[in-house]
Amino acid sequence: MTYLHEMNADNGLISSEIDRDKGKELHEKFRSGNPYPHIVVDDFLPPSILETCLREFPDGSDKAEQKFDRAQERLKESFNPDTLEPTVRTLFYSFNSRPFVRLVENITGISGLIADPYFAGAGFHRVSQGGHLSIHADFNHHKPMNLERRVNVLIYLNKDWRAEYGGSFELWDKQMTKCENSVVPSFNRCVMFNTTLESMHGNPQPVNHPQGVPRRSIALYYYTATWNETMRDATTQFRVRPGSGDRVDWKIKIAEVATELTPPLMARNLRRLKKRFAGAH
Repeated sequence: MTYLHEMNADNGLISSEIDRDKGKELHEKFRSGNPYPHIVVDDFLPPSILETCLREFPDGSDKAEQKFDRAQERLKESFNPDTLEPTVRTLFYSFNSRPFVRLVENITGISGLIADPYFAGAGFHRVSQGGHLSIHADFNHHKPMNLERRVNVLIYLNKDWRAEYGGSFELWDKQMTKCENSVVPSFNRCVMFNTTLESMHGNPQPVNHPQGVPRRSIALYYYTATWNETMRDATTQFRVRPGSGDRVDWKIKIAEVATELTPPLMARNLRRLKKRFAGAH
């Protein structure tokens, strides 16, 4: 049975009659996930909703908000929902609605989650043949809203996908010694997990579909109003797997060293100057 059967199969809206406690039955499984809290839920949404996503998924790259093609993220594109067709936009707005946010809260046990109206980095994701995303921890600060990132929700759109096609979602321990879990990105499979600077994840194995079909997914991010100035503001933190050909992201490494060496007072003054300069332009 479809897990979120309360979602309308035609427009993606979630019934207001949905049980307020839905998702709590999955919390213990989420909490006990290894190497960090996470859960995998199959048959997550009404299949017809995802069929619509596949039909409306952009063929080309002209609508892509972000394109990556470097050692750490190869042949990866993301599409902001606001640029997509109305049927798909309605679905994403439903993902930001109270019933869905409450479901994520119940599963994760994190109260006060805030959906992102900007869909920063979220939306449709595509990794083309030969592409990959190295193991990393996500950016942790939503700067426009000054929020702390807490939860990722991924929903896969790949029919009849096999492990040998590459692109499996991997969860690694924080020491980067081993992969603790590998999830084939199968159609209508959802992965939900806590995002911290220690939640290492990615799809490092290149996509290798026999017909050249790309790996496609829905990505959603949720936040809390818990950010404060004592926290370390970090962009995406890539890590190298032992014994692999992964490459260090030296740009980020150098920026991190510079931040560590900058006295706190000077760092605060630099941030103020940047804000003042941005406001003047």
